[in-house]
Amino acid sequence: MRDSGTELLGRVPEHWEVRRLGAFGRFFKGKGGTKADQTHDGVPCIRYGDLYTRHRFHIAASKACVAPRRAKAYTTVRYGDVLFAGSGETLEEIGKSAVNLIRGSAVCGGDVIVFRPTIDVDAEFIGWSTDCRQAASQKACMGRGITVMHVYSSDLKYLAVSLPPLPEQRAIARYLEATDHRIRRYIRAKERLIELLEERKRALIHEAVTGRIDVRTGQPYPAYRDSGLDWLGPVPEHWEVRRLKYAVSFSGGGTPSKANASFWKGQIPWVSPKDMTRNRLSDTTDRITQDAVAMSATSLVAAGAVLVVVRSGILRRTIPVAINTVPMALNQDMKAMRPREGIASGYLHGLIQGNQSFWLSEWTKQGATVESIEHRLLANSRIPIPPLSAQRAIVRYLNAADLQIQRQVSTTQRQIALLKEYRTRLIADIVTGKLDVREAAARLPETGPLAGNRERADAIPAESNPNLTESHKAKETIP
Repeated sequence: MRDSGTELLGRVPEHWEVRRLGAFGRFFKGKGGTKADQTHDGVPCIRYGDLYTRHRFHIAASKACVAPRRAKAYTTVRYGDVLFAGSGETLEEIGKSAVNLIRGSAVCGGDVIVFRPTIDVDAEFIGWSTDCRQAASQKACMGRGITVMHVYSSDLKYLAVSLPPLPEQRAIARYLEATDHRIRRYIRAKERLIELLEERKRALIHEAVTGRIDVRTGQPYPAYRDSGLDWLGPVPEHWEVRRLKYAVSFSGGGTPSKANASFWKGQIPWVSPKDMTRNRLSDTTDRITQDAVAMSATSLVAAGAVLVVVRSGILRRTIPVAINTVPMALNQDMKAMRPREGIASGYLHGLIQGNQSFWLSEWTKQGATVESIEHRLLANSRIPIPPLSAQRAIVRYLNAADLQIQRQVSTTQRQIALLKEYRTRLIADIVTGKLDVREAAARLPETGPLAGNRERADAIPAESNPNLTESHKAKETIP
């Protein structure tokens, strides 16, 4: 090993080179039209936003296309070009990059910086090395800006990467592709486990709040009767079925005047849909005064009410619902349901949470885009109501089940985070020569899922670039 001459790269194998990108390639700026040009078929188009949301290290296929006649207004990219995002929201993500592995015609849009190597390098290897942890750290130092960060080719040309001999580049790329495939497959399995745990939680809630089981015995109730509701079916014989408006009292919300700044310097939490996440109340960022409550359409909601979002784009998928633990005020897109005597707020919360798909269709206009819940439909919906003692037993059962499932979810999430960190460190250590994987790569099968998922090329042929000169071919290492 020897000193790379670059602090972030550290020591590299003695036979490896270390070069700045500007020493073995050229940069040019992408240009193109707008998203209005996007089509389902045509010439593959890579936009800068896709580098953050879709592509990681390699671009095997594009998310969007543009019509051939419009493609002329875009920048053409070749197999092996490295595409950098020219702007981003944070220094940590600035200059996110991926190498183009699309064999046919492809273009990129604006705010993309294209790097085209002018020497023989393995395309997949250069994709790994230009966006590994050490490369990302270098790019973070190049970012400029305050609200939006930018990076320029004049900076990126100084990005240092380590270059092993071409056969070793190929071996590294092959090993990383196979290993990354295995890690991603394992992560997907863990993510699926979390989905199954969430499904199990919903099933437990539904069984408990609809009387399918007596949570005190784990068995069905002794006798059932027809509820009169198709969605509910039979209910325990001693349960009631009542309209929601007879089980709770409703109150809405409003927004105090923004013109009166003093209204927004109080201690009362003011909750809006953005504060509702995963059916729990997140920390509110807005707080108002008692005068604001008195002089606006909002009102103070005592602790223990069930809060529901009644107007939001998120209602296409779910109904955010939570129980407030402290007095608070609501905005106009929220509604509070204060349980009447004999109703436990935890039971009502579980009833809504465990029957999301039904309530979405029950409380909104049929055929309408699901953006708001109608109060009339909400108030007149009929719900099962067990005796208060049974409600409390259901709440205790669901709280215990939720705690156990959340522990399993948290453990699995930590495992996913560790796997991602392991992958990040592994890539960084391999592309900078801290780990020698040549023998391991040689043992990989020639066929099968670990043999590589993309059609490979030996290298980006330098002679294919008409701008190549003898000076570009010269081996230039960083002092």
